[in-house]
Amino acid sequence: MAEPLNVVLCWHMHQPYYREGLDGSYRLPWVYLHGIKDYSDMAAHLESHPTMRAVVNFVPVLLEQLDDYVGQLEALLTQGRATQDPMLNLLAGSEPIPADPAQRLRIIHDCQRAHAPRMIQPHAAFARLLELAGNGEKAAEGDAVALWQLGCLSEQYFLDLATWYHLAWLGQSLAREALPQRLMAQEKDFGDADRRALLDLIQRTLAGLVPRYRALAERGQIELSMTPWGHPIVPLLNDFANMRDALPDAPAPVAPAYPGGAERARWHLRHGLDVFERYFGRRPVGVWLSEGGVSEDALAQLDEFGMRWTASGEGVWRNSCAKSGCLPEQAATKRALFSPARFDARDVRVFFRDDGLSDLIGFKYSDWHSDDAVGDFIQHLDNIASFFGDEAGKHVVSIILDGENAWEYYPDNGHYFLDALYRRLSAQPTLRMRTFAEVAADLPVRQMRTLAAGSWVYGSFSTWIGSEDKNRGWDLLVAAKRDFDAAVGAGRLGADTLEQAIRQLAVCEGSDWFWWFGDYNPAGSVSDFEQLFRAQLRELYRLIGVAAPVTLDVPLSHGRGQAENAGTMRRNTG
Repeated sequence: MAEPLNVVLCWHMHQPYYREGLDGSYRLPWVYLHGIKDYSDMAAHLESHPTMRAVVNFVPVLLEQLDDYVGQLEALLTQGRATQDPMLNLLAGSEPIPADPAQRLRIIHDCQRAHAPRMIQPHAAFARLLELAGNGEKAAEGDAVALWQLGCLSEQYFLDLATWYHLAWLGQSLAREALPQRLMAQEKDFGDADRRALLDLIQRTLAGLVPRYRALAERGQIELSMTPWGHPIVPLLNDFANMRDALPDAPAPVAPAYPGGAERARWHLRHGLDVFERYFGRRPVGVWLSEGGVSEDALAQLDEFGMRWTASGEGVWRNSCAKSGCLPEQAATKRALFSPARFDARDVRVFFRDDGLSDLIGFKYSDWHSDDAVGDFIQHLDNIASFFGDEAGKHVVSIILDGENAWEYYPDNGHYFLDALYRRLSAQPTLRMRTFAEVAADLPVRQMRTLAAGSWVYGSFSTWIGSEDKNRGWDLLVAAKRDFDAAVGAGRLGADTLEQAIRQLAVCEGSDWFWWFGDYNPAGSVSDFEQLFRAQLRELYRLIGVAAPVTLDVPLSHGRGQAENAGTMRRNTG
């Protein structure tokens, strides 16, 4: 009997740095909202299926923000101290409801930032509250009747709206508990005790996340891996020329390179490893470079840190084959796609994501019945196993996608789909669920001569560089880095300030700012991110004692696309 086909399912848990500066207010609430919805549910599914195996990848900056929320919520509950997140303060009633119609309209807008068909419309009481707000578009345009309607809404209305917003963001593993069920049945007039109990549930859930994933890893059910600390695109920090493999003719930033970028990439790796070890008690052996962004210089850096594996997208594999990284026969049959790859004498193994299978979960199956979706997915994997026949056990299919962003498009946060998927995957005799560390150690390696630089999005870096708005963002960052280097070189910063400036620079180097720049993105989300990016750069200038350039007062991108999910963080980027 043929050995089963190896399958690795890797969930990437990522939220960017949403605070203004190192200790300022949270401008967007997605860290804690995904914590109570997705990170909690994803742990619960693994706990419910103890024979299921997976890789779970955490970005260190996400771990630190989750930890900060735990502390702030504890201070709110025990000392009555307001948090630095406006949405939590609204739920707590720790600040007065504003009388100003524009501020009231903003609250109503913020409480609609969810995928309405799955998270608002199923809750009749929540939907009725939003209907009571009247015509928000007319109010925003200054319509007198619409503004009068906003002014007539009671303070209790806004407290009920905030309560329902947080109830809607609870994952299924929490929503089925007694407290949320009671509050949902109550529907309105939520008092201080009701909302405090909900805040307590949020705090306990966030506090339990790291211990739950750590326990899953310690019993060998999952492998924990990480991404460099601030989620930078490492190949672009190393050399802007890395964009040329996939984008030979695209415009580039004005500067030929990011100053000292290779050392900055090492800082993100080094600091990320330290943070990861602090939370999980061990160092990872694998790194999912931000957005699967790989290059030969990035692999060399992973070797420096003793990493055993990394991964990227199918487009990178295809581009590498085009650069003679594998033989034509291998490219034609995709045998190289389903094998760990080794480039030159590098020790680190590279896995390539099956884009089609990963994107079925990320984008397509949300509209299917869960049993049909899982049956279809298993059939695809069985077809691959049949293709390899007796050699199936020498190959691995890598399924890699975001662990949080797809589920708000599924009924019940993907509960029935994931339950069925885990049950079938862990029991299918033709398949063997593994981790990347395991298959990196015992599967045959396919030698490839050349790695094409690129990411899991289109096999290129076009999402972060190579267009007017994105290049303008890099130009601002390069200028700030040069001023940072000059301040450090002149010895103007004390030890504490220098440490803060280094971390603030790392925040500015994150990939998500550049992701959102561009007319194809929704205007509201572009505005949120580009304003925060400019605020982060201003804070860096403040720390190094240099006047911020006037260019930071000018918006660098506007966006004109349609918001599919009312401003929440993006879906799986497949």
